[in-house]
Amino acid sequence: QVQLVESGGGLVQAGGSLRLSCAASTRTFSHFTMGWFRQGPGKEREFVAAISWFGRDTDYADSVKGRFTISRDNAKMTLYLQMNSLNFEDTAMYYCAARRGRVVVTAGDYEFWGQGTQVTVSY
Repeated sequence: QVQLVESGGGLVQAGGSLRLSCAASTRTFSHFTMGWFRQGPGKEREFVAAISWFGRDTDYADSVKGRFTISRDNAKMTLYLQMNSLNFEDTAMYYCAARRGRVVVTAGDYEFWGQGTQVTVSY
């Protein structure tokens, strides 16, 4: 029902920045809680950040708090993740996800997923 397409990943040096985008296919985008998850090589998918319907409620993993900022533009039906001060441990495939309901941090609670965009941080 909801298609999500991530973009903005790439190769960046440690200390640099990237902004990821996630374009949604539905006009009811504002009715969904949105989240970012990531999966590094040899690791399980982990929570990064989430944001509620109108952006008033956000949550971040401790590992990214203060460095990453999640935001959304409901008129443009787009979710963003501004990633600053990147380090090698941030290297992962980053996924956009959506769910009906409140902000949660468990991947299995999200109903819709994008295909992912790769972020690689070099030394």
